[in-house]
Amino acid sequence: MRSTHTRRMQRVGGVLAASALLVGLAACSSGGGGGSPLASAGPEGVDDGSELTLWTRAPLEKQAKLLVEAYNASHENQVKLTVVPNDDYVAKVGAAAGSDSLPDLFAADIVYVPNWVEQGLFQDLTANIDGLDFKDEINKGHLAAGTADGKEHVLPFVLDLSMLFWNKELYKEAGLDPEQGPTTLAEFAEDAKAVQALNKPDTYGTATGLNCGGCLVFTWFPSVWADGEQVMNKEGTESLLAEDGAKEVYSTWADLWKSGAVLPSSKDEAGPTWTAGFTEGKVGVMPYPATLLSSTPFDVGVSGIPGPKGGDSTFVGGDGIGVSKDSKKAAQSWNFLSWLMSEDAQVGVLAKDNDVVSRSDLAENEYSSKDPRLVTINEVASKGDTPYSLNFQEAFNSPTSPWLTLVRNAVLEGTDTVDADSDAITDVLSQ
Repeated sequence: MRSTHTRRMQRVGGVLAASALLVGLAACSSGGGGGSPLASAGPEGVDDGSELTLWTRAPLEKQAKLLVEAYNASHENQVKLTVVPNDDYVAKVGAAAGSDSLPDLFAADIVYVPNWVEQGLFQDLTANIDGLDFKDEINKGHLAAGTADGKEHVLPFVLDLSMLFWNKELYKEAGLDPEQGPTTLAEFAEDAKAVQALNKPDTYGTATGLNCGGCLVFTWFPSVWADGEQVMNKEGTESLLAEDGAKEVYSTWADLWKSGAVLPSSKDEAGPTWTAGFTEGKVGVMPYPATLLSSTPFDVGVSGIPGPKGGDSTFVGGDGIGVSKDSKKAAQSWNFLSWLMSEDAQVGVLAKDNDVVSRSDLAENEYSSKDPRLVTINEVASKGDTPYSLNFQEAFNSPTSPWLTLVRNAVLEGTDTVDADSDAITDVLSQ
C-alpha cells in the first residue's frame, strides 16, 4: 500500500508533453462526443448492459478494483477498469484527448482537475449532480475543483486526507500521553523533540519530504488553514504563503531541523519513501496519509493537523472522476457515478475497507463506529480544503517549483526570503 501511495506525491512524468497535446482542446465543449444527453438520463442514469471503460492511476488501484467489482456484481452495465502507472497517467490522458479516444470515465488527481475541466475533457454533470438529494453532503473541495463557469464536471472518486499520526509506543516511552496528540503546532514540535530525546538508534521525532513539493502541500497547508488563513486567493492566481501563520509553520520546522528532531533523509526525500520511517516505527509523530491507517503495523493515534494557534484541518486530496468528452455512453456512465455516491458504495465498499467516505452524512457508519480514529478522519474531512489553480503543478508539485524553493530556503538554508519566494509562486500562478 505504501509504495503505491507514495508515488502520488511525485511529479507526474510527461506533464509538459501532455500539456502540449491538450493545448486547443478547450474548443471541444463539455458534453461532446455524441453521448446521450446527461440531463435526460434520470437520477440514476441508464443500466442497460453497456460496457463502460474507466481509467485510474495506480495509487488508487485497490479502491478502484473494489468499487468496480461491487458495481459489476450488482448492475447490468459492466465497467472495464484500466490501471495506469502514476508517472504515465498525464501523458496517456493527453494523448487520448488529442485523438478523441478517452475512456467513458476517467479519474484525475484533484490538483489536475481544474486544468482538465478548463481544457474541456469532462462533460457537464451540473443537472445530474444538482439532482442528488444529498448534494450538500458531498465533499465540497472536490466539487469546487471540478466547477468552471458555474458548471460541475466531477464527483469525488477516492478521498486521500492528510492527518497527524503518532506512534503510541514511542509516546509512552517519551513520557507523553499516547491517547492525546498535539493540539497546536508548538505542541507538535514539543512532542517530536520529546521522542528525539529518547536517543534511540535510528529513531527520530518527526519526518517529512523536504524535496517533495506535493508532500509539503499535502502536510503543511492544513496548518495554515487551521489558523484561518489561506494559501492562495480564491482565483488561485496569487500566493498568500508569506502571511504570519505560514511563516510560523516554516519557522517551526526550521527549529525542528536545527534541533536534529527530523529524520535526516527528509532533506533529500523527493516522495517515494516519505512515509517509510513512520511505517517502520522509527518516527514519533508526523503528518501522514489517512489511507495508510489500515496498513500501519502498530497502534497509532490520529487527529487533524494543528495550526500555530490550534484548530485542525486536512488537505482533501485524492481523485475526482467524471464522464469524458469522448464518451458515447454518458447516461450509462452516470449510472456508475450516481451509484458511486450511494450508501452502498460509500459505506458498503469504501468504509468497509477503512477508506474515507465522500459524504459527510455517512461519516459515522457501521464500520467507522468500530474505530474512533475513522470517525475522526471522516469528521476532519469536512474541515479540510482542496486548493486549486490552473497552474498548481508548476507552482507547487514540480521538482523545480518556487514553493519547493521557498521551503528549502526557509527551513534548510535559513534565508530571509519568504516574501520574495512567495512572490515567485504568484508569478507562476498568475501566468
